[in-house]
Amino acid sequence: MSISADTYPTGLGRVLGRSSRLRALVEAPGLLMAPGCYDCITARLIARAGFSAVYVTGSGVSMSAIGAPDMGVLSSAELIERAHRIADSVDIPVICDIDTGFGGPINVIRTIREMERAGVSAVQIEDQDFPKKCGHEPGRKLVSVQEMTGRIKAAVDARHDGDFLIIARTDARTDMGLEAALDRAAAYGEAGADILFVESPESRDEMQAINAQLSGPTMANMVEGGRTPLLPSTDLAALGYRLAIYPNSLTRLVGHMGAELLDTLRETGTTDGMRNRMLDHRALWDLFDYPQWTALEDRFTETD
Repeated sequence: MSISADTYPTGLGRVLGRSSRLRALVEAPGLLMAPGCYDCITARLIARAGFSAVYVTGSGVSMSAIGAPDMGVLSSAELIERAHRIADSVDIPVICDIDTGFGGPINVIRTIREMERAGVSAVQIEDQDFPKKCGHEPGRKLVSVQEMTGRIKAAVDARHDGDFLIIARTDARTDMGLEAALDRAAAYGEAGADILFVESPESRDEMQAINAQLSGPTMANMVEGGRTPLLPSTDLAALGYRLAIYPNSLTRLVGHMGAELLDTLRETGTTDGMRNRMLDHRALWDLFDYPQWTALEDRFTETD
């Protein structure tokens, strides 16, 4: 009997056309929201909640995979492996933060090729020098416009799929001012970036200026407690943004709730008081399509 891989559960099946789907979502009217994930569980929660894309957060992967903050410590191989696992675990487009591209133009080319093979549909590359820092922390150092446009051109040249999106981020706003950031972003668009991302604007007026002065789709970064106003999606759409990421919202909540559960266990000796705030046993299994996996196993298991 021949079994089609198209009938496999998510995690084993092959999902095609996600890059073209993502491009269409970005080009359509309105705002695409992409919550941040750092592993297969958080990615699956995002997909199950009905979002149309997930964002693989570099900081979240750094913290969860190697126990390090967002300071350029994570290697390309570690990020690519995690992105591959995440892309396999969902059937919606995956956007991945690749920091500075992990080196010069050749490194950027290799990173893009590996990300495409991993099933990623878009990458975000920034104009910080190595080692980079979190975009809402002080002390970020930038490369020249020429070096960053080289990164973008290398990324554009490296992609096999023309629908694979390149998101160009500039961190110039904090130390160089908004006008310098806008000049850089415009240059990155001319170099071939599909989406422009001015990191850490500090007011609604600045966010409005970004969308008024830049052509092409723009991305907003919603960081709780960061430099940028935390606006509702309707406001972001009205300002002109096409894509919004929420990179560490799940990371922060999981950390907070996990600490609360562990405090409860230490103090009371049981987790029973937290059960109504957890997924129950069946819901956790269903999150990862347990019935489909067992059905697939049964198709290849001979019985007496």
